Parts: sequence; structure tokens; C-alpha cells
Amino acid sequence: MATSVVGVDMGSSMLRGVEVADPGSAKPTLLRYHQVPLPAGAVSSGEVLEPNTVAAALKQLWTTGGFKSKNVVLGMGNQRVLARDLSVPKMSLARIRESLPFEVQEMLPIPVADAILDFYPITEIEGDNGPMVRGLLIAAVKAAVLANVNTTQLAGLTTVDVDLIPFALSRALLSRPGVEGTVAVVDIGGSTTSVVIAIDGVPQFVRIIATGGDDITQALRADVPPGLEQPEDLKRRLGLATGPVAAADKQAVELIYKIASEQLTSLRNTISYFVNTRPIDSVHRIVLSGGGAQLRGLREALAELTRINVEIGDPFTTLALGRGVTADDLRRDGSAFTVALGLALGRAA
Repeated sequence: MATSVVGVDMGSSMLRGVEVADPGSAKPTLLRYHQVPLPAGAVSSGEVLEPNTVAAALKQLWTTGGFKSKNVVLGMGNQRVLARDLSVPKMSLARIRESLPFEVQEMLPIPVADAILDFYPITEIEGDNGPMVRGLLIAAVKAAVLANVNTTQLAGLTTVDVDLIPFALSRALLSRPGVEGTVAVVDIGGSTTSVVIAIDGVPQFVRIIATGGDDITQALRADVPPGLEQPEDLKRRLGLATGPVAAADKQAVELIYKIASEQLTSLRNTISYFVNTRPIDSVHRIVLSGGGAQLRGLREALAELTRINVEIGDPFTTLALGRGVTADDLRRDGSAFTVALGLALGRAA
């Protein structure tokens, strides 16, 4: 009997879920996906601030989306999560994890007792005193993780795993499709942007940037005189406009360009940092995902700024589609569900 799990992406303004059957198989089945809006302030940068409000939204998501499984995988990816390079003496992964509290205190901005620690091994290297394992230290603020887990319990759901969002992105867009070479995945959410650089599908570098698509919306709401058009609709219509601009839109266009340019420069600098520290691993492709990646003209602007080929990712190529799920709908809506899908795929049922 097929078993399924739901990946849940808690955004600042939207709650998204993707249910996948047999996520550990060679070709899992996408059963259903759905989203519901969240009230402002209920979630900030992926961290639940109003548990009862979000629990009610989760119940609504299950009802309106028709999800069957009660097992969920949550993602963490904000400024309360740290991912850094770490090399440790070669030993079993279990022993490495046991040793982390004694190895990494100086790397953390908080006491070890307040953090959840994990280690993602990448490769073995030869150190001065023998074999070493090079990988990524993952540290998350314990209170933030528990707040999200407790919220799912309030909704009658069971959290079976908590994953790092950049790992979920890499899994959905690079690892499973078998993308070769050094590729950067950039997921632009509402309040955060996740960057993961992978070599042959294996994550090597992770950064979480505290900006997203909502920054533009909020700037429009604050600085552009109110009119008939809502800020989100205005942003969607204008994007990074090229060609003649109507006088009534000039202020909004200039503001969108200003905020987007700052975000794109931050992305370029992040990728450049990786390349400068790993000159033999030049990034040859950028894969975009997330709701913010749909901003008109953004893909072309990022390609021009970085001089790297940029494409919109398709996370659904390695999946079978369940009854009622169509390829046309996925092409229209799919990018915003990449995180939730990657989370579900990480759970081998």
C-alpha cells in the first residue's frame, strides 16, 4: 500500500502543502498540492509567531486541499538557521553528531544548549593529522523549530522530520533530476531568499538572505500613493519594466528597480564569494524558484548581472502525477511549491 507525506512550507503570507506518495521511490507520485493565505504577522521568516492562527490555517489547508496524510515534513530556512563549512576527524556520522556540541560552540552566536545541531557530510579529505570529513554544520535555534512543530500538533498533524529548506530545494531541482556540474539554486520567497550551490547535485554551500519578494510589495505600499491597484498587483503587472513607462507608473517602477537591484546585487555577491573561495568550481548555471522568481524581467536581469545562464527550475520532471493533477496547472503554479515538494521528497516512506 502506498504511503504518503506532506511537505509544508510556512511562508510569511502563504501556507503551502504538497502531498507525495512513496517519496523514497525512483518515481514518486505527486498526489495533490494546495495553498491558503496567512494573516499578516502569523509567521515571520518561516517562524510561527501565532500558533493558534497558523494551526487554524493548517486545518483549512487540509480541508480545502484534500490532503489525506497527517504526516508532515517542515522546513527551516531563516536567519535563525546557520549553515557553515566544517571539517572533522573521520568517524561515523553518529559519532560526528555526538561530538558537535564540543566542536562548534565558538562558531555559534547562541549557547549550544539553545541550538539543534546536525552535520551534512560532503567528502573525505586528508588533514594534517589524518583523514577528515568535510561537510556543512547546520545549527538552528531550538525554540524556533519547536514552535513550528508544536503548531502542527495543535492542528492534529504529526511532524515526522524537519529539514533545511536549501537542502529541499537542491533535492527537488538538482539531485533527483541528476543535474551535473556546479549549479546555484536561488529560491526567492516572501521574506527570505535561499541560495544553495551544489556540485553534481550535492550541496556544497548554503546561504539564507533576509530579503524576499515581500520587500517590494511593502515598499510600494509605503511609498506609492494609494490607487485602485493593490501593491501586489502593481508589482506583478510592472515587474522590471522595459520600454516606455506611463507617467502614473514611474514612481512604482523606480521603486521596484531599486529594491530588486539591491537583492540581485546581494545574490551576485553571494555567488561570487563561493567562486572566489573555490575557484576551480565556477558556477555555470543558476536555477530560480519561488514566488518571487516570477517577477517579470528578474531572470534576465540576474543573468545580465552575473553573466551566468539563468533558468526557471522545473521540480516536477521526475514525478508521476496523481489523478486530478495536470501538467498545465503545474507549469502555471509549480514554482511556488518547490520548497514544499522538496521537503516531502526528503522523507523516504
